[in-house]
Amino acid sequence: MHDSGTDGEHAATPPSGVDQAFLAVERELTVFLRRARATSGEMSRAVHPGLEAAAYGLLVCLDEWGSRRATDLAGFIGVGRATMSRQLRALEELGLVAREQDPDDGRAFLIRLTDEGRERLRRVRDARRAEYVRRLEGWDRREVSELARLLHQLNARAER
Repeated sequence: MHDSGTDGEHAATPPSGVDQAFLAVERELTVFLRRARATSGEMSRAVHPGLEAAAYGLLVCLDEWGSRRATDLAGFIGVGRATMSRQLRALEELGLVAREQDPDDGRAFLIRLTDEGRERLRRVRDARRAEYVRRLEGWDRREVSELARLLHQLNARAER
């Protein structure tokens, strides 16, 4: 496990009957998520200095899925239409996404990454991947694969 930097987190005696394994998972995920939030802000600013941290995930979705309706993106990210519209408007103003008419429904629009958005995102994702490789240096490839499998399992269960 890690050193969280605060002795109080480890010094407290857990209530009796608490499963230590689940307590450890909670502690480690809390630290991991705190660091992930900070990293997300850094990555967003690396894509564009004016980009909000939350918008980075939208760019990743568009890169992986291709063009999508704003309502689909809002549903996946878990935000309302107003929030999604505001984020997409900001991304459009930065030149990272564009709207195009949905060929299957002339009343609807699809959001897609622009070439500029795709290139900026690619550079940041490449750097992020290199950082993961650096942090996991010395791990056995089977351990890395097992970590990926377990994280996938955790994410899949969270979607239910």
